[in-house]
Amino acid sequence: MGSDEIAVPLLEWLVTVGRTHAVVTAIYTQPDRAVGRGQRVQPNAIKRWAMDRAIPVRQPDRLTAAVCEELAAESPDLALVMAYGHILRDAFIATPRQGTLNLHASILPAYRGASPIQSAIAAGEAKTGVSLMRIVRELDAGPVADVETCPILPTDTAVEVEAKMAAACVPLIARNLPLLAAGTLQFVEQDHARASYCRKLTKSDGALDFSAPASELAARINGLHPWPGCHCEFGGQTLRLGGASLAPDIDGGNTPPGTRLATADTRLCLATGQGALELTRLQRPGGRMLPAADFLRGFEIPTGAMVPSQPMTSLITPAVA
Repeated sequence: MGSDEIAVPLLEWLVTVGRTHAVVTAIYTQPDRAVGRGQRVQPNAIKRWAMDRAIPVRQPDRLTAAVCEELAAESPDLALVMAYGHILRDAFIATPRQGTLNLHASILPAYRGASPIQSAIAAGEAKTGVSLMRIVRELDAGPVADVETCPILPTDTAVEVEAKMAAACVPLIARNLPLLAAGTLQFVEQDHARASYCRKLTKSDGALDFSAPASELAARINGLHPWPGCHCEFGGQTLRLGGASLAPDIDGGNTPPGTRLATADTRLCLATGQGALELTRLQRPGGRMLPAADFLRGFEIPTGAMVPSQPMTSLITPAVA
């Protein structure tokens, strides 16, 4: 059960190497949606994958009692869920003989919720992972059997980390599916007091306050690329930012935050509240995302120019007392 391309490597493993342990009898995914500028209705990556392999696809808009009966008719041993987009009711969760397991894209109990990959990067984490857990009615609060970790490199965006997470699902399921079949897989209750939560992101989350430290700004820019994308205003235009890093070789001194610092013409470095921030990829309205050197050839930002700050929203909330 999934609606995002992140699940494709696991699905491919299940129908090739993993077929000695399991048979995929059906795929549950979201209904086809209108996408892109043309708003054409298209199947998602999960449905396309299933159709190419003649695996039955179910696309309920709501998980009604009739849908639960349809699932029961499949006589499934197990349901695996990753980025499905539906809240599952108790009857639905309990229908498979071995229950319903979720692959959540964080090291639980941290980053429960809707944007765990982006939020972990934006928070400056050095690693993240995929947690294999039982689903309960409380958000991402079920007991965890195992975790496969992934490094987050300083310049990784959500694109690179999502690819690592997709690949991490394969060894996670490969070592745990036989244990589940044998009845020996152990699940451990989460430490709920240490839980943190991340919400669904919006375009307003892309605003940047350059009085924050450069490390915090770089992590946020990278974490929120490609969606919702960080942005800044200059010359009456909104510039999208596709990558950033620290610039330890550049001394911002007491320069006001948001000021372009003196560097080679191929680099775009701004003063911040602590350290210098290098913007590595930018996009102007109607243009393409370009490396900074190429962008600056067609869009002038003079040394000493000020890029204004905007208030930044918090992406993370702690556990509810």
